[in-house]
Amino acid sequence: MFDRRLSGILLHPTSLPSAYGIGDLGNGAYRFVDFLANGEQQVWQILPLGPTGAGNSPYLAYSALAGNPLMISLDILFGDELLEEEDLDTVKEIFVKQNPQRVNFDLVIKEKYPLLRKAFEAFQQREDDEYKQEFNQFCYDYGYWLEDYSLYMALKDYHNGKAWFQWDESIAKRHPDAIHSWQMKLGHEMYYHKFLQFSFFKQWRNLKEYANEKGVKIFGDIPIYVAHDSVDVWANQEIFCLDEKTGAAALMAGVPPDYFSETGQLWGNPVYNWEVLEENNFAWWIQRIKGMLEYVDIMRIDHFRGFEAYWAVPEGETTAINGEWLTAPGDKFFSILEAELGVLPIIAEDLGVITPEVEELRDKYKFPGMKVLHFAFDSDRANGFLPYNYVDRNCVVYTGTHDNDTTVGWFEKRSFAERKRVVDFLGNIDNEGIHWSLIRLALASVANLAIFPVQDLLGLGSDAKMNTPGTIVDNWSWRYLEGVLTDDISEHLKYLTYLYGRKPY
Repeated sequence: MFDRRLSGILLHPTSLPSAYGIGDLGNGAYRFVDFLANGEQQVWQILPLGPTGAGNSPYLAYSALAGNPLMISLDILFGDELLEEEDLDTVKEIFVKQNPQRVNFDLVIKEKYPLLRKAFEAFQQREDDEYKQEFNQFCYDYGYWLEDYSLYMALKDYHNGKAWFQWDESIAKRHPDAIHSWQMKLGHEMYYHKFLQFSFFKQWRNLKEYANEKGVKIFGDIPIYVAHDSVDVWANQEIFCLDEKTGAAALMAGVPPDYFSETGQLWGNPVYNWEVLEENNFAWWIQRIKGMLEYVDIMRIDHFRGFEAYWAVPEGETTAINGEWLTAPGDKFFSILEAELGVLPIIAEDLGVITPEVEELRDKYKFPGMKVLHFAFDSDRANGFLPYNYVDRNCVVYTGTHDNDTTVGWFEKRSFAERKRVVDFLGNIDNEGIHWSLIRLALASVANLAIFPVQDLLGLGSDAKMNTPGTIVDNWSWRYLEGVLTDDISEHLKYLTYLYGRKPY
């Protein structure tokens, strides 16, 4: 998949610095690309970009293909003459009093959406200029998902945020006359949501082009499952295992009990009706992958093992104990996908308990798997995450992921014996600290791609971690401060990248 050794940084756009309470696609994003390029990094890994719901998790979005309007840059809208300077000054005054290292999502939503609405109203008043023509072209090109999405979001607003399966049956079940009636009734609101998506897409496309011109590839993330309350499920109910009467998930996704959890993990997403998907040659999935390629250069499929077999838990269960493994037609899907779109830049998230069948599926299509150094020191010398046990260069090595603690926080929480095992392996931990030691280890490994979170680059502790799995408080909100990514860090990163053969020759 990779024609040379690469390295890069994991950072979700919401973690960028900005004056508006949340990282966005404006100046902070461009300066981060500059930092990557100056440090000879070729990859920027992000989390899913979709519009988030309750809990603000990028992995529970209202759409698999839409963008999160909260990432739209107000500064760029001002440059497009859709906002006024006093609009920006007012909201800046509010957020200057907030903690710049945390996203207060409730306050961002409260303050930002009125300005996005004001920008939309200004957009409506424009002449039929090139900007509006570009909007019309966007609506035409992406109507295959945009029409359903804009209606879904307008309906969700109308129903005060209720999930689609709590709406009246006629529209919940998408009766044609109900669809037509609601389109007539909510046409203006649909137009507003189309404008938000156009604004996001235009800004993201320009940022991606800038990154690519600087030699930086965007590495995105596809959650295997979609949120139950999403346009994807509402508009494609036949491809999910749903209760026909209530719309509830008849079979829920999760993972079985294991060493870490006596009750397993019950995610609650409806699993796919793979028989129906297979009958249609996986058209929905292929369209999803094609749509994703509009946003990214490389993509990671989260919970890849679900393409070989998945844990399905019946409706009504409150834990994942009483589920069963069901087989998925992953081989047939990837064969058709490759025939349709060619060899794709897909990386398989293959962490956890992985069977030989999953490894066989991954290797058949030459998808790189993942290695996480935080997991390398909790057993013996045969640990597959230790770099000398990487039998194939076709993999991606991480210090840690968005679900891990930061490297500093991880190391501080180890027992004395565990820390000694790490130090013995590394030889010593010099003045650079444990975070740079693990970054060095990742860069020095044979893995074709090395990735580390920006928190590790900065040597931050546990208060800077992005997500704690199994919890719902204070996740996804961390941000870095303006100016912390210094020239010294960039130069040191450039030196290490050259030292370990990942700098372009």
